Amino acid sequence: MRALRPLSLSSSLLRAIYSAGAGGRPLRGPSPLCFLLQNGGSKVLSFSRIKGRLLSSTVETLLEYERDQPFDDQKVIEKDSTLNLALSQLAADFDVESNLSLSRFFCTRYTHVISTGSLKLDLALGIGGLPKFVVQGRMIEIYGREASGKTTLALHIVKEAQKLGGYCAYLDVENALDPALAEAMGVNTENLLISHPNCAENSLSIVNTLVNSGSVDVVVVDSVRTNLRSNRGFGEMNEVTCGGNALKFYAAVRMRITRRGLLHNEDKITGIGLLVQVMKNKLAPAMKKATLDLGFGRGICLEAEVLEMATKHGLVLREGTGYWIEGEFLKDQQEAELFLEKNNAVVDEFVRTLRNQLFQSGTKTGI
Repeated sequence: MRALRPLSLSSSLLRAIYSAGAGGRPLRGPSPLCFLLQNGGSKVLSFSRIKGRLLSSTVETLLEYERDQPFDDQKVIEKDSTLNLALSQLAADFDVESNLSLSRFFCTRYTHVISTGSLKLDLALGIGGLPKFVVQGRMIEIYGREASGKTTLALHIVKEAQKLGGYCAYLDVENALDPALAEAMGVNTENLLISHPNCAENSLSIVNTLVNSGSVDVVVVDSVRTNLRSNRGFGEMNEVTCGGNALKFYAAVRMRITRRGLLHNEDKITGIGLLVQVMKNKLAPAMKKATLDLGFGRGICLEAEVLEMATKHGLVLREGTGYWIEGEFLKDQQEAELFLEKNNAVVDEFVRTLRNQLFQSGTKTGI
């Protein structure tokens, strides 16, 4: 609320203020307007001229921001008792997951992640990998055109989860999973739960059962596009999901995969190059990119990534076109990658060191 009231100033003072504003001549000494603002704090002068007459008023304003006074001990005790009463009512009316707990927040602020199998992509994700499904309850969407490496990336995530001792499930809706290819990429198919649901209802039922069990770390649905309702073609689908894009809305991470070219070894095509862009990320800044190389029959070319990043961070010394790795000089990049391919222990040591250097301390890798 603001209240206008007449200003009781002398006519000579008003003429001086008006002449200073109209004629551009500065006033000598402090301005009366500044004096009122500095001393009153809640009064504002306003001037107007109507038919040669000078009118003035003060506007007395109420302060919009006031400093809170510190509570005394009695009020603090009353607030604590009231808060405890409210929390006890919440515990009685709702389940445990709905309760408010500051200690629970601090216990779960660390993100448990699973590597994607690519150091570059883990770095683009910002947390060193993808959040675990069971611990964090996150959904990840990987989309792109056909034959762009979506299934290969999903199998690498399954492999990394199995390396940590976790259980994984693969819902092969397209009936296109090749067990031989999965084994060649390092997936333990004997411990992989595989299902071939024939409709969306069955897929969601399987996912719901596995999630409620709390023992499965990764559930892959390949793919969402082929999940059709059992009553498709029998009447209209009258229900529409909120916003029309439910998967985009609920996904914690969305990655778009595009092909950027072919990989050649002399005259032979050995794989494809990919560009992965993180379009959405609720755990780190999004819109970051990573370039990957996929070899036919083997998946992500990790040796090339490790060599590039180890050289960049000083783990591998480069001399001309050659590389020094573990005291051995390799004359070119191809020979260095071949050396890393044959020495898995060296690759694992480089990966462990790079992950400790690159990724944030607020993430945990493991089961």
